[in-house]
Amino acid sequence: MARLDREGRIDFTRSRTGAEPRFSTAPLFGPERGKMFGVLVCRRPDGSRTVLRAFSGQYGGTWEVEGWVGPLFSARRFAAVSRATEERIKALGRRIDTLAAGSGARRDLVRRRRALSRALMRELHRLYCPVNFRGEQRTLARAFLEPGIPTGAGDCCAPKLLNHAARHNLLPLGLAEFYWGRENRSRSRQHGHFYPPCSGKCRPLLGFLLCGLEERI
Repeated sequence: MARLDREGRIDFTRSRTGAEPRFSTAPLFGPERGKMFGVLVCRRPDGSRTVLRAFSGQYGGTWEVEGWVGPLFSARRFAAVSRATEERIKALGRRIDTLAAGSGARRDLVRRRRALSRALMRELHRLYCPVNFRGEQRTLARAFLEPGIPTGAGDCCAPKLLNHAARHNLLPLGLAEFYWGRENRSRSRQHGHFYPPCSGKCRPLLGFLLCGLEERI
């Protein structure tokens, strides 16, 4: 928190003169509102400690920032899968805007757009491949322990951090997540406050992600 406050950005590996504007923390205090951040203290196989960092979702329009843990999927594959279908969804949206409200043609296009969006979400979810501490890898659909996967599941800090630790043979010792920036619209997140992993998106994943950890402690 002190470093975010002091630096006003997240691209810590760059010099101030080489910092990218999109990685500034200023937008978090404006209309875009704040974001969750997380740190995970881990022990390496040699006994030394390391600290992992993660942010929820994307930052500055990207999934990957040097010095921060990445997502549960290949960002390149995610972009390739999204690009073509999102263009079709946007094209349907433009056509819908030209039709009269309540018309049969408009309702049909709305249904088509909704079906296309759901199909895209299912395809994207198949790209998520979390790994637990037994070395088991599953798709998001098989790892998520409740029916119906909400938007953003797997993109929070705790899943990113635990997945990275499991993949790199690191033993988690302590996790902390905090909110940084302007309060969210529901006012359930306040600047500088710590919060546990969320119940809707994280808790159903943590059971799988933590499997095998008790065997290593």
